[in-house]
Amino acid sequence: MNELNTSGLLLPVAVLIGTAIGLVLWFFVNRASVRANEQIRLLQNLLDEQKKQNALLKKWLQPEPEIKPQEEIERDFIRVIPER
Repeated sequence: MNELNTSGLLLPVAVLIGTAIGLVLWFFVNRASVRANEQIRLLQNLLDEQKKQNALLKKWLQPEPEIKPQEEIERDFIRVIPER
């Protein structure tokens, strides 16, 4: 009778242990997945900020076009018109 009782308990205990191990493994895999997703999101935000900074640097490094004073513009205009 003792053998029947032991073998009858063995299967439910094995199922409980297997379920507990499965839940622990699922917890760590799920946690790693969430952390990876968070890191990806942070890296994407960092990339966006770097793109903005690069655009600002390019804008600042481009030379500004020369703006002629109004007198020079008028002189240039007079030179273009032929005198009669």
